[in-house]
Amino acid sequence: MENSWVPRVLSYIAPISIGAITIGFIVFSRGEMDEKTRRHETIHFQQILETLFIGFLILYFYDWVTKYFKYSDGTIAYYNIRAEKEAYQYEDNETYLQTRKRWNWIKWK
Repeated sequence: MENSWVPRVLSYIAPISIGAITIGFIVFSRGEMDEKTRRHETIHFQQILETLFIGFLILYFYDWVTKYFKYSDGTIAYYNIRAEKEAYQYEDNETYLQTRKRWNWIKWK
């Protein structure tokens, strides 16, 4: 859903300014999504499918909390979440989604 209010509202409680967010099977974006953002969120969608959604939420929250205690900074913790590491590393790779191996994001700690 492009031009959504959801990312703007969630940015008030998040450690970063959210431009787009995948919640379940829906991607909410502040504006129109470019291909880079689309790829980033599609990577998250694949992660969600692999963990049956609830597992993704648990692992994502676990990663953020443990990284927050390690770095004492919410923004640094966010960028060190393993799901985000995969998405940021490959968001510029136009062929990544065609060659992506399942559970690839687990390798980042």
